[in-house]
Amino acid sequence: MATIKKKIWPEYFELVSSGKKKFELRLADFDVKEGDTLLLEEWDPKTKEYTGRNIEKKVSFVLKFNIGDFAQEEKIKEKGLLVIQID
Repeated sequence: MATIKKKIWPEYFELVSSGKKKFELRLADFDVKEGDTLLLEEWDPKTKEYTGRNIEKKVSFVLKFNIGDFAQEEKIKEKGLLVIQID
């Protein structure tokens, strides 16, 4: 199992820390598997520095897809995608 360090902006850090946000949407430019740990390090984009706060979260599910998989690439480019958390 790997530990993967990633930056996270303060508003998203707060949501993850509080337990409200239980997902991450990331560019698929790294390998991640179920059982890995995400080490989310709070990054302030205004100061361009880490705040010193971090949180570790265990990866329980990974869904990788390409925008073209939905056969609506132009509509997705126009309107974007939603990530919907369900409990």
